[in-house]
This record gives sequence, structure tokens and C-alpha cells, in this order.
Amino acid sequence: MAGQWVLLLAGFLLPGFLLSEAAKILTLSLVGGSHHLLLDRVSQILQDHGHNVTMLHQRGNSFISDFKEKEISYQVIPWLPPEDYNKRLKNNFDFFIEEALGGRYTFGKFLKFMEQVGLQCSHFLRRSDIMDSLKNENFDLVIVENFDYCPFLVAEKLGKPFVSILSSSFGAIDFGLPNPLSYVPVLHSLLTDHMDFWGRVKNFLMFFDFTMKQRQIQSAYDNTIKEHFPEGSRPVLSHLLKKAELWFVNSDFALEFARPLLPNTVYVGGLMARPVTPVPQEFENFIAKFGDSGFVLVALGSMVSTFQSQELLREMNSAFAHLSQGVIWKYKPSHWPKDVKLAANVKIVDWLPQNDLLAHPRIRLFVTHGGMNSIMEAIQHGVPMVGIPLFGDQTENLVRVEAKKFGVSIPLKQIKEETLAVKMKQVIEDKRYKSAAVAASIIRRSHPLTPAQRLVGWINHILQTGGAAHLKAHALQQPWHEQYLLDIFLFLLVVTLGTLWLCGKLLGMVARWLCGARKLKKA
Repeated sequence: MAGQWVLLLAGFLLPGFLLSEAAKILTLSLVGGSHHLLLDRVSQILQDHGHNVTMLHQRGNSFISDFKEKEISYQVIPWLPPEDYNKRLKNNFDFFIEEALGGRYTFGKFLKFMEQVGLQCSHFLRRSDIMDSLKNENFDLVIVENFDYCPFLVAEKLGKPFVSILSSSFGAIDFGLPNPLSYVPVLHSLLTDHMDFWGRVKNFLMFFDFTMKQRQIQSAYDNTIKEHFPEGSRPVLSHLLKKAELWFVNSDFALEFARPLLPNTVYVGGLMARPVTPVPQEFENFIAKFGDSGFVLVALGSMVSTFQSQELLREMNSAFAHLSQGVIWKYKPSHWPKDVKLAANVKIVDWLPQNDLLAHPRIRLFVTHGGMNSIMEAIQHGVPMVGIPLFGDQTENLVRVEAKKFGVSIPLKQIKEETLAVKMKQVIEDKRYKSAAVAASIIRRSHPLTPAQRLVGWINHILQTGGAAHLKAHALQQPWHEQYLLDIFLFLLVVTLGTLWLCGKLLGMVARWLCGARKLKKA
């Protein structure tokens, strides 16, 4: 038995150990920003471990801004959407974000945006030159990401097995995991795994709302599916999600609430973590000014320079002025309002080495938008957080940060100078936050295998075994009424009611017979 464990561990630690040849793997990056960064990292890891990786990458003015290009060793197939459509999509996205950040978010506006994303998918699938080229490559495996459903449709069109990366919180989409509503919070419920009676009532009702909205989002791709898939073989998106051989979740036990997982679900949170290097001298010089007081790092994601209002910047800048620490703030200096005087202890920069600064011994706090990659880096280095959620899954991520007690969250509408200053001082001065962050870091670091080893090891495993059928529960193929035994309850209810009805009939007959017998006896 011990020998079997040694071989299994060797297969993960030496990912190429059991492979006779490299696999041809296609990764699909159809949006930019942190989503592209994650797929870039996955592609590079697989390439470095002996596979031949090709990325299909949407270039141009993607609606989430791209990051600086860097040297890569895998191949890239670029795709440029039609310019007029791309401009329309970006305008639609900008409007949606401005509405959301202004507190005017509605699901209807999000649905209209997703309809535009579905149209983008149709534009890509019409590119027969690219699709034919991808088919001719005969890839062994496709890797998709869950920002939208288009990568799933591309993989289905190619007829290739695929694995998916869940870049957001659990619950963003339903891919077949067991979901006990008594302790697994539904998306946007803002609940934790510790629910009282009314919390469970809220979670139960929100489950139906979530299910309905998921169907509406998926319906945004109906026209794309009808156009590009022949009748009789048109995929149902809710079923297509469950066809994934593996689901890699960009999170970790250190952050997530414990919940049931299927064997083909693997945590890989921390993939973005890289070896720490010394920070550039300009940052060291700034940090040194504040001595043992240390510094606060502020990074609110790739969209912040475009969408933050002057009022919000003014409130945040004034709040930072109350701190004894220095503040390094990622914000484009060219976008800084001329009528707002930068606080004396604040340094704004267009770019910063976030991972290296989070590892710096004098960091005291991380002010973040709550993106999953940023939270994973903060956990990696045991840094407490103040979260300001802006969009998407960030609120859900920060609910978990608060529940685990290594940070606090402030809604965007509540960002005022005094509120933000008080919260930052609270997290810096109350050492329980730092202790909880260090405890989470120990959980994160003490896994038997690194996130990269888990990623490569499991992908090698399904390549060797010809798929992950042995890892998929039969529940993924069952209709919902069978999964929840509703047919059994209905059957037992009918039997019970039928038995009670029959017993009642028999008792009535016996009673009438006894009554008749008494009358005859008296006569």
C-alpha cells in the first residue's frame, strides 16, 4: 500500500514522469484583465512541464483592460473582433460598470451586457479560418474559464474534452456540486456557513432566484447556439458545464467555507504566487521614511483608474492622511484630479510589484477591491485586509474574508473619510486580524502539493486515463427530481395516502357491518 502512495505522489511531484509524450493543449482567453493573467499563468505552467500549449487570445480593446505583454514560451493565436462591434461592447461595458459603481446596478442591465457578450461569441464562431485551424491542430485537451459561456461552446464545437477554471467564488455558476442550503450560501445572499433560522429561509428563497437568473443569463446565448449548432445537436449550457473533465477552483480552504466537493473539483488558489524578489529601490526609499510604522498597500484592480469618481478619490486620500503609515497606492498619476492635493504620506504609482510588496516585512495592511487573485496573494503572505468591493464576485469574496476574521469590508457607498480611516486603524491596531491572516497563510502554505503541482498532476492524470469519467458522480447525469429523491417522496406519499384511504374505507365498512349486526340482534 505504501508503494502505491509513493508512485501516486511521484506522479504529481514529477508531472512528466508517466507521460510518454507531451499533450497538445489549447487554452481559451477571450477576455482581458485578471482573467487573462490567470490563463496566462496556467498556460505557462503547463508549457514549462513539457506540454505543447497554444492560447487563443482575444486582442484589441477587450472590455477588461489587458496587462503589459511579457515574454512567453507557449504559442498564441490572436483574434481581433470587428472594430465597430468591439467599440459597441466596450461602451456597453463601461456604462454597466459606471451604473454598478454608482449604486444603480440592476440585473436587467447585466443581462443586456451578457447579450452583447453572446453576440461576441457568435462573431468568433463565424471565423471559419480560425475554427478550421483549431480543428486541424487536433488538440488533446481544451482549457476554458468561466467568465462567460463562449469558451465552453468553442470546446464543444471542436469536439474535444475540456477542463474549466472557476476564477470566481463558488456559486457563481452551477456545475453540479452538492449544495446543502442549510450551510452553503447562495451567490449574493451575503451569508456565511453559520446561518440561523431566518438565514436559512433567506438562503432557500434566494436559491430559486439564483436558478431563474442563471437560466436568463444562459438564454443570452440562445441565438449563438442556434446559428452555429445544427438542430438535434445543440448543447444545453447547464448540461455543458457538467461535461468538464475537471474543475480547477481559483481559491483555497484558507478562504472558502468548508463544503462538499466532487472528486473532479480541485482547489488551485495561489497559482499566481511567484518567488518573492526585492522591491525596487524607489519603493524601499519611500517605505524607509516611515520606519517601524510600516506602510499600507492600496490596489483596487485594473478598472479603478477609469471608473473611480473624484469624490471617492478625495475621501480615500483624506482617510489615508490620518494614518501614521506610508501609503503606496496603485493609481495612474496622469488620471489624478488636479484639484485634489495628494496627502503627504501617499505615493501613487502606475505600476507596483504587488506580490513583493505584500511579502515586505514592514507591510501593515492591504486595501483591496477583493479580487480573488489579490486575496490569494494577501493570504499567501499573511497580510490583513480592508476590502472595498467594486464589482462581480468581490463582495462574496470579502464576506469570506470577514467571516475568517482576517479583514473587514466597506461597501462602496459607505466610503467616507472618517469611516475608512477608522476601519484601517482598527485592522492595523487589533492584532487579532494579523493573527488570523497568519493562520490562513499557514493553511495555504501547508498543502502537501503546490497549486501548480495539483494543476499539472491532475491534468496529467486525466490525459493518462483518457478522461475523468471515474471522478464524476452519477448525480451529474440525473434529473433534479431524482437527485433530491422527490420521486421517492411522491411515491411514498401516494402509498401512504392510498393506504390511509383504504384503511378508512375498510374501517367504514366494518363500522357499518357492526352497526347492522347490532340492529339485527335487537330485532
